[in-house]
Amino acid sequence: QDRNAGAISSVRRVRNPIDLAIAVMQSSPHVMLSGSGAEAFAEEQGITLVEPAYFHTNFRWEQLERARQRETAGTHPDQNFFSTVGAVALDQAGNLAAGTSTGGMTNKRFGRVGDSPIIGAGTFADNASCAVSATGHGEYFIRWVVAYDVCARVTAGASLEQAAEAVVNGVLVEAGGSGGIIAMDPAGNIAMPFNTPGMYRASIDVDGKVTVAIYGDE
Repeated sequence: QDRNAGAISSVRRVRNPIDLAIAVMQSSPHVMLSGSGAEAFAEEQGITLVEPAYFHTNFRWEQLERARQRETAGTHPDQNFFSTVGAVALDQAGNLAAGTSTGGMTNKRFGRVGDSPIIGAGTFADNASCAVSATGHGEYFIRWVVAYDVCARVTAGASLEQAAEAVVNGVLVEAGGSGGIIAMDPAGNIAMPFNTPGMYRASIDVDGKVTVAIYGDE
């Protein structure tokens, strides 16, 4: 409704980072907080903190080890699926919202921040155009301001589907970036394009139709 936004990055002990992002949006004069400063703010706000071991899973640890081995061997296969979780929504008052949370790229360098917490790149919402949450190779989503670009095209007169396709399967592909988005406009139209073999996705429209899919031919 007013483009209010909150984001956090580079935290290690926040159990539910999206809760802290909301707290930044609602209770901070800033848009983004990072690292130890974000965690100090979390403590002030009563956000649950845990030890880093809380987030450990053998599945993800083994993925990291395989990625390190490939790096040592000098091979870097494409990442066709990404682990970002995102949501977009339209409420009964006509307000759009978007939220995105991710652990980031596997085997990333210390200090690397992706597109998810960057408003306009991986996350954006504006009642006048659309709401977008993105997943994929964040460096490209940042450089091509993907989430904002989709909504800007809607503002300029494109349909949500046209705008989303033009950016994800046009601009991004030409740039060499992989990934996808979920998006919704003020009329409740939904778009979920991606340029990878699959993207875990689900939606429910204004008529209650539920869609759940993974691959492109579903």
